[in-house]
Amino acid sequence: MQKKIIALPKLNNLTPTMESTALKLMEEAGELAQAIGKLRGMSGESRTASESEALACITRELLDVAQTAVSMMFVLEENYGVSIEKALDEHMAKLLRKGYLVHGPGDE
Repeated sequence: MQKKIIALPKLNNLTPTMESTALKLMEEAGELAQAIGKLRGMSGESRTASESEALACITRELLDVAQTAVSMMFVLEENYGVSIEKALDEHMAKLLRKGYLVHGPGDE
C-alpha cells in the first residue's frame, strides 16, 4: 500500500479550541476549493495564473488544510484526552473492512 507520510508541528503562540480550529479548517478548505476553482476557470474570472502557478497555490492551500487538521489533533489530544494513534488504527481497520485498502507484500 502506498503511503504519503507528513509530519507537521504543533504551532506556537496559539490557544486553539475545538470550535476555533474547526472554523479555521473550514476556512482553509474553502481557500483550497477556491484555488481549484480558479485553476479550472470555475470562478467566472479569466485565468491569469499558469497551470504550474495554480498547482503551487493548490498545494500551499492543501498544506494549510493539513496543518489545521494536525492542530485539531493536538487540541483533541491535549484538551480531551483523545488518542489519535488509537483512532488512526481504527481508521485504517475501517478502510481495510471497506475494501479501500488491500494489504500487499511488505505491508505492515
